Formats: sequence, C-alpha cells, structure tokens
Amino acid sequence: MVTFGYFLVPNAADPLLDTAREVERLGLDWVGIQDHPYQRRYVDTFALMSAVLAATSTLRVFPEVACVPLRPAGVLAKTAASLDVLSGGRFELGLGAGAFWDAIEGYGGERRTPRQALDQLAEAIEVIRLVWSGDRGLRFEGEYYHLRGVHSGPLPVHDLGIWLGAYGPRALRLTGRVADGWVPSLSADVLARLPELNDRVDAGAAEAGRDPSAVRRVFSLGGTITDGESGGFLAGPATQWADELAMLVTEHRADVLVFGGRPGDQLRRFATEVVPAVRAVLAPHP
Repeated sequence: MVTFGYFLVPNAADPLLDTAREVERLGLDWVGIQDHPYQRRYVDTFALMSAVLAATSTLRVFPEVACVPLRPAGVLAKTAASLDVLSGGRFELGLGAGAFWDAIEGYGGERRTPRQALDQLAEAIEVIRLVWSGDRGLRFEGEYYHLRGVHSGPLPVHDLGIWLGAYGPRALRLTGRVADGWVPSLSADVLARLPELNDRVDAGAAEAGRDPSAVRRVFSLGGTITDGESGGFLAGPATQWADELAMLVTEHRADVLVFGGRPGDQLRRFATEVVPAVRAVLAPHP
C-alpha cells in the first residue's frame, strides 16, 4: 500500500520541529530531508533527523539524499544504525553520489567525475553493508574507502534500507542491482522519462537476479494545490492531484509519495484533502 510523506527543507530560520510534529499529527508517514552541508542557511541534516525522531513517535525519516562525498561511508553507516536503534526502527538511509561540486570541494570534499562519483557511491554501499553485517575484523580495500580490522556495531534494529537518488543509466542499473529504494524528484523531464527510468532500474535488478519489486519507488513531488482550474501536472485542485498521484501508483509503481509544498496550508491540504482522495481512487470497488 502506498504511503505518504513530507519533504522538510532544513532552513535554520524555520520552525522545523513544529513542522515535523504537524506532519505526524496530520497522519503522514514520512519526513525526507535534503542534505547540503555547504548551505549556510541549513542546519545539519543528520542533526535535524535525530531531533525529528526524538520529537515524534511514529514518523519515519530519511535523508533525501545524503551527500556521500562529504560523509565518510563507515561513519555514515554507524550514524544510520544509531538513528535506527535510537528511534526503534524508524530510519532509512537515502544516498546520493553528489552534485554542486564547487561547493563540495570548497567544503573539503574531493571533486569527482560523474563516473568516479558513481564508483565511490557503489563502494560506499559495500562499506555500509559490511558495517551493518554484525561481523568482527572487517576488511575492505577499495579505491575510495578501506576498512582494516574494524568491528560492526551497533546493528540496525530493522532491515534498514539504502535508497538511491539516481537518474543516469549506470546509476539506475546500480540502484536495481544493490539498492532497496529509488528516490527521484518528479520534474517534468523525469516524469516524461519515468517508464524508461523504471525499466533501467528493473534491468539492473534482473542482472543481479533480484525481483524488481524489491526496489521501492519513493517519488518526491513538487506542485501547488489550488481551488481553480488545472495549471498542469500537480498544479490544480485536490481531485486532480488524487488522479495524478493514483496514476503514479498504478502505472509507475510508486510506493512512497513525498510532498514538497509549503508548510502550513499546503501541507494541511495535502494531508487532509489529497491523501484521502488518493486512497479513495485506489480503493478496490465491490
């Protein structure tokens, strides 16, 4: 069954924890938080996720998506497992290969080519899974990371997923081969290419002998809920939103739909008008 969430922008000037509590009160399931450590207006994403998990009791939280070039894989694994333990299993780990390379380099990261960035991401996933394995004396020697006799722990308390923000052909195949979720933002371009992109994820899963349905589709949605006529995809009344989101579920296999509209009235309307209408459209008829 499809679940619903909210994309929380980590702007330090905003009432972030109040918004997270409102998301929970409205009955949504998820909060996703972007990760741009070099953005001076934002609080640190992992610090915010910890605070959100502590301030709520049902919300599930994930970075949308963590900036791998600025977060060492072994430490990232430890942090993710710790958040899962402390929250009672309410955390998933979204990862990205990196963007905004001037900012990443300025903040101490290494500039990578697209191929290098994806190779680093693939290595990071290997390291993270090793650190979650429960084994002792872990060893890994890669181009970007190494583990030399370290011990795993603490272990996540549920089957903690790795979700990738990916768009290119190689990145989508990697998602299908090794990831538990795919996290695209549905711009007009991505929406037009969604069947092709889904097929690439499926092809990667098939290469690895996996069931493509093992990769959750986590779609991030922009747009505006209005009372007037349609202004295009995800720009119109709640009934239009309901039909379009139901289409993402039935035609494109969406598992999680994350709303990126403004807090306040837009968030409230999404939770109280759009979500029930989507469920009504998707409900089996007698």
